This record gives sequence, structure tokens and C-alpha cells, in this order.
Amino acid sequence: MTAPAINTVAWFQIGSDTPEEAKSFYNNLFGWTFASDPDLGGTYDLATYAGGDHAVGGITHTDDAAANHAIFFVLVADVAATVAEAERLGAKIDVPVVTTPSGLVFAHLLDTSGNRFGVFNPGAPQQ
Repeated sequence: MTAPAINTVAWFQIGSDTPEEAKSFYNNLFGWTFASDPDLGGTYDLATYAGGDHAVGGITHTDDAAANHAIFFVLVADVAATVAEAERLGAKIDVPVVTTPSGLVFAHLLDTSGNRFGVFNPGAPQQ
């Protein structure tokens, strides 16, 4: 597996209040498969492309349809530095920098047109 290049879209997230229906839709349409993310206690399902060997996105379980969304994430070398630069360029922080127990670091931003996107770095693998 080749790692995605820094500063490229390397992850997607779909928010759904009906995650089982969303998983069925994307499985039937594109052949994507899903597995529960063990770090997130059944609230996030990892998506793998047909024939793929690693997750490339996911479906987060939302409480209601008003929170449904689709968002892309850009792999960056330093999430905090990228967030600071995005703010300097006029972006707004939607979700501040988060670090998960597995080392994943991410944030959600609103660009200058109000479009939501994310930045992330998988962090060092935990031993």
C-alpha cells in the first residue's frame, strides 16, 4: 500500500442518522464494505473500497438528519500548524484539534465560503 501524499484528499466522512441504510447504499452502489471502528464504540464505521486493503473513509452515526453531512479530509504534516494557517487565511474553526487515543489528530474547518472540510494526520502508531 502506498501512503497518500501530504496535502492531498486522503479520507472522507459521511454523517448519517440512518447508518445501516447508508452502508447498504454505498455497498450496493460501489461495493464498499464497512466495519465498526474499535476506537469509537460503535458510533463510526470504517469504509473500505472493493478490493482495497485499508479503510479510506467512514460513516459517523448522527442523532438526526439535520446533522447529516459529507466531508473530505486532507492529510497534512502538522494539524495544529495547518489550522493556524487556515485561520490566518480566513477559515473558521468548526471542530478544534482533537487527538484520539490511537494518535489520530484531526480538526474541522470552514473555508472562506463556509464549506466544511477536515485536516488530519494519523499520528505515530501506538505500541
